[in-house]
Amino acid sequence: MSGIFNSSIGRKLLMSISGLFLVLFLLFHMSMNLVAVFSGSAYNAVCEFLGTNWYALAATAVLALGFLVHIVYAFILSVQNRKARGNNRYAVTVKPKSVEWASQNMLVLGIIVLLGLGLHLAHFWYKMMYAELAGIENEIAATNGAEWIKFWFSQPLVAVLYVVWLAALWFHLTHGFWSAIQTLGWNNNTWIERWECISKIFATVVCLGFALVVIGYAFGIFPLCGSCCCAA
Repeated sequence: MSGIFNSSIGRKLLMSISGLFLVLFLLFHMSMNLVAVFSGSAYNAVCEFLGTNWYALAATAVLALGFLVHIVYAFILSVQNRKARGNNRYAVTVKPKSVEWASQNMLVLGIIVLLGLGLHLAHFWYKMMYAELAGIENEIAATNGAEWIKFWFSQPLVAVLYVVWLAALWFHLTHGFWSAIQTLGWNNNTWIERWECISKIFATVVCLGFALVVIGYAFGIFPLCGSCCCAA
């Protein structure tokens, strides 16, 4: 069992599995955020449903563990690969030329994504789930997610930082997705090209979905139903 944690192959496997788990979470989170495009009150209902219920807290703990595993092993492997092969981050048998830049800058992209995650946690998780758990009174109710979105993204600097974060996430996903799939066994010349295409489509859909909410609220376009955004 210790070989999984200590060997290079085992570490890549753990990083890939945790990465794919996070990919599924991103898809879920993006889909949930899109509710805020159409109705602020409907998004608030989703936030209230999740809230601090036991299943939301359990999911948060599992998610935090997944992030921790992915970050720790990504950093360890990046350092090891830098020492062994310079900028060639991941030991894959074939690598599309179009993702060469992302492959060579995964550590930097990962750091930007991590910093963006910290910003996101401070803006939303701390002000919503944590505030509700701790009984903290904020200027906006903890369950009023739509108003928190409006509050933060109406600030130009915050909106720009989120767009930069999403751009880094796009590059990180376009390489990380197919690389994780390849680590799990799809590493022939035919499938690597297909997974590269799937990774780009997935990363584009997810990041555009998030960006739509950021930009739409920044310019006051959303929610489409108007006044219900501010419903508590």
